[in-house]
Amino acid sequence: MFSPTRCFAVLLKEFVQMRRDRLTFAMMLGVPLMQLVLFGYAINMDPKGLPAAVVTADPSVFSRSLVRALQNTGYFTVVAAPATVDEADRMLARGEVQFVLQVPEDFSRRLQRGDSAVVLVEADATDPAATSNAIAALNQVALTGLDHDLTGPLAGLRAGPAPFEVRIHRRYNPEGVTQYNIVPGLMGVVLTMTMVMMTSIAMTRERERGTMENLLATPVRPLEVMLGKIVPYIVVGYVQVIVILLAAKFLFDVPMLGSLTLLSAVLILYIAALLAIGFTFSTLARNQMQAMQMTMFFFLPSILLSGFMFPFRGMPAWAQDLGQVLPLTHFLRVVRGILLKGAGFADIAASVWPLALILVAVSALALKRYQRTLD
Repeated sequence: MFSPTRCFAVLLKEFVQMRRDRLTFAMMLGVPLMQLVLFGYAINMDPKGLPAAVVTADPSVFSRSLVRALQNTGYFTVVAAPATVDEADRMLARGEVQFVLQVPEDFSRRLQRGDSAVVLVEADATDPAATSNAIAALNQVALTGLDHDLTGPLAGLRAGPAPFEVRIHRRYNPEGVTQYNIVPGLMGVVLTMTMVMMTSIAMTRERERGTMENLLATPVRPLEVMLGKIVPYIVVGYVQVIVILLAAKFLFDVPMLGSLTLLSAVLILYIAALLAIGFTFSTLARNQMQAMQMTMFFFLPSILLSGFMFPFRGMPAWAQDLGQVLPLTHFLRVVRGILLKGAGFADIAASVWPLALILVAVSALALKRYQRTLD
């Protein structure tokens, strides 16, 4: 017969167990709260204030009005005025700007004559979702951007079609193929999930099985244990990368314009940083379940704040600052830059040194935690 008393006793036992396992209880409350905050405040599919550079050979009133019209849309923020087109191209390749506006020297002359005046806008289209709305706003700029200056003899230009043409050049992904952006990013996502999880679980498994005591009894130093645990998984990570690259090439036709050797070198830093994070989690977790929970708690913001699923520049400043401490954020810029832009080391250096810094900081923390465990 069903006994309410026995059922109530089991219920009390579970509450006592939940109170003792404070980390699991915190995860149960923390994950939904984090999802609520990130999806409610950080995620934005309509990014505005995108950085733009202006290269103008016609410093006329029409050019200045055109720049003001761009900024008035809310989608563009002029952050640089390079002297040459080559310098602007380098800024676009490094990801320092999202758009480059080029105004030719005969722009105002053609406009006043009623000829076909043209301005060129180059867009970094590696992430189509980040630039689509901004590109659509350019059509309105062409129609009404110069209305304030088209007066007197030029007033007739407002009645007809757009007084000038905005030619849009989508760089690095002209067709706006989503797979070109997603598939290279999956390399970082898969590595983030598997490397952190496997390392954290491997260490906690030894603790649960009782083999950690045997390891601690040996003269092996913490750094030697850490390297011995990490290096095999670096090999596993490279196998995963090879599989993803083959699928990207032969299944999705993702262009690979840059050096795969350079990508392989950066992968060492990225994988090592992820494994160091997993090793740190293993020093904090008491069992494999807690290690799994910590991995998921780390994986969720990595997906949402790195720019993999949602435009990075569409997030508020605090969310971007938080995303800067995640290895996936910097690796996405590296892998997309190398494969889609053909970037060299000078172009990705700004994203490589944060990976090295994360690796050093997390490794120091892991060794410190492991040393305490030895005591």
